[in-house]
Amino acid sequence: MALSAIAKLAVSAGFEVEILGDSVEGEASMVAQQIAELCIERAADSSRTLPLAIISGGETTVTLPSGCNANGGRNTEFQLALALALDGHPRIWSIAGDSDGIDGVSDAAGAIVEPDTLLRARTKSMTPASLLKQHRSYDFFAGLGDLVKTGPTLTNVNDLRIQLIF
Repeated sequence: MALSAIAKLAVSAGFEVEILGDSVEGEASMVAQQIAELCIERAADSSRTLPLAIISGGETTVTLPSGCNANGGRNTEFQLALALALDGHPRIWSIAGDSDGIDGVSDAAGAIVEPDTLLRARTKSMTPASLLKQHRSYDFFAGLGDLVKTGPTLTNVNDLRIQLIF
């Protein structure tokens, strides 16, 4: 129902919609790579005349090595990996978050990615690939002011991801 509601809103805003399903699973960084490839492919498709919203749900995972003192969660990790895979693509934006308002144990539901995300990070001397490897996605997005903080929603439907291609 959540994906359908998002799709309905996207259509009313003039987007073509592609729903990937509500049970997308796997390692967050790998799912991000796959979705980035799909987004780049769709952005290059000259037959599309409308902006496109790619919508998915499901809970990815983040496997932490023993002794890792990371912060963040699966949605911010997905977003950081997506930003790296998109490498500043000028036509793609993304939001990902947990419907309960808490990504893992953090106070953020998730984060946003814009075409200039990596550029802004590098101007702040941040090293996105290193932070991803350390599973410090929360720190990355906090440093940019790009965390999505809704507060607890008291409902846990699913993790939700939306990529917008213009």
